Amino acid sequence: MIHAFLAFFLFQANANDLKDTIRTFTQAWALVEQNAATATDANSAIYEGALPSLLRTLDPHSVFFSPAQFEQLKEMQKSTSKGFGTIVSVLPGRVIVLQAMEGAPGARAGIAAGDEIIAINNYRLDMLNMEQLIGLLGETRRQQAQLWVRRAGSARPLQFTLTPEELASPSVDRAFLLKPGFGFVRITSFEGETGKQVKTAIEKLGGTSLQGLVLDLRNNPGGLLPSAMETAALFLNPGQMIVSVRGRARQLEETRVPNDTSPYRFPVAVLINEKTASASEIVAAALQDHKRGVILGAASFGKGLVQSVYPLSEGTGMALTTAFYFTPNGRSVQRPLKDGQLSHYTNLGTDAGLRPDREVYPETMTRLRAYLDSTGILTNYATERLAKSLKVDATFDISNQLLDELQLFLSERNVRPSLAEWSADREWIRSRLLQEILNQALGVEKGDEVELRRDPAVLQALTAVTQP
Repeated sequence: MIHAFLAFFLFQANANDLKDTIRTFTQAWALVEQNAATATDANSAIYEGALPSLLRTLDPHSVFFSPAQFEQLKEMQKSTSKGFGTIVSVLPGRVIVLQAMEGAPGARAGIAAGDEIIAINNYRLDMLNMEQLIGLLGETRRQQAQLWVRRAGSARPLQFTLTPEELASPSVDRAFLLKPGFGFVRITSFEGETGKQVKTAIEKLGGTSLQGLVLDLRNNPGGLLPSAMETAALFLNPGQMIVSVRGRARQLEETRVPNDTSPYRFPVAVLINEKTASASEIVAAALQDHKRGVILGAASFGKGLVQSVYPLSEGTGMALTTAFYFTPNGRSVQRPLKDGQLSHYTNLGTDAGLRPDREVYPETMTRLRAYLDSTGILTNYATERLAKSLKVDATFDISNQLLDELQLFLSERNVRPSLAEWSADREWIRSRLLQEILNQALGVEKGDEVELRRDPAVLQALTAVTQP
């Protein structure tokens, strides 16, 4: 109540009466401080009430940061993250280790792929719902944690005490050949070194000798604009515009490809979805406007706002929307906001962000597929077979005999799909089982390759660059 009372006076201010409004605000605050029925903390009232409420009237992306929040923001801008270096599969009440990164705390302590984490800091995971489970896992990345682990072949649970460490977090996390001459590169965000990482990945796949590239920007929330510009410039001609910026308090700014750039010439397909936002939308839109690449997937998030971050006193900070991004053809990907926010600007984009050239939908989830995924039973089978000395190398594949053994494994656990269900999903099951085995035997990167090779969007993108 007091927060809203304090904020009210700031909201009424304009260029003419700002001085009088501030005087009224300080008078009101003095009355609150002297006469309110309960004591009010000034920092809480201002940091959590007046200032956040003021910015909330502008747009959802203009925000005030308390000292702790501002410090966290600066940490997020680094290409590192804290953790144990383990990649896990999270299921209802269960967490199964898929990979322990070499040299990271988890691997050094002895945690291995296939281990099932059954308790963290004396909290039994089978007693937690999914939200609680994810929250607990998030906490363990920030402080020392005690883990109890069930391992195949071990009669008693194993105990580990792990301390999280700063780990490298590359923004280009997957790069491989979909088939000879055709590469795949996934960018998870745009950080300081992303442009260089993209170029390095492309060169490792073949560089200028590549015949085509699938660039995956799905689930990419954006990040640093210079890195996005550097990435777009890898595929556009010198002098071509990448993006323009317009705002009330700043002149028109245009970013173009540097004249000394030597771009790649092979066909490009870009994947986007509803979580592709900000800088990643700018990259996709630039390639789309210049007809340099075909865009596939689902409409993007729609965030075309320029965010300027300002440090304030007492370790606080503020992110403020100061302008709009526009594509080379003058489009805005910003979706209109509700309740009159940004209503003074009339040239906003559609209600769906950037539209793909071709819409592609995720693979169909049948009843059998949903059950196998949600129960983690394929992960369990992979763990059991690997424990029985299943030999796995880069050429490993799922034989018909192994599929038959899986059917028996499922049947023993009262999972007996009909002949029609099994036949319809047989090849999907073969691929998912291969993914789970490679996750644990060779690393999640190899398992991801299997998943991406059956991804409908990736398959259509490969067709697009193969037959442009």
